[in-house]
Amino acid sequence: MKTFFSSLVFALLLVLNSPLYADTKAISKQQAVNIATQAHPGRVLGVKKKSKTYQVKTLSESGKLHVINIDINTGRIKSGKKSSR
Repeated sequence: MKTFFSSLVFALLLVLNSPLYADTKAISKQQAVNIATQAHPGRVLGVKKKSKTYQVKTLSESGKLHVINIDINTGRIKSGKKSSR
């Protein structure tokens, strides 16, 4: 009987601790790259995942460096910085 209740409590803790739904809204790294290169065409230098954004760095043919921050949940561009090299 004691084992049954211990198992029941353990199972309840697992159920209550797990998320109710999977986060299906988050975009992938590749999707972030596609969004960034549509906005600022060029060679992709790197992609970093920060807390709620992907940071994509691109280099245009004219030598301008673009840093594009894309919201992971919405896929919207949050900001884009440009600098000359």
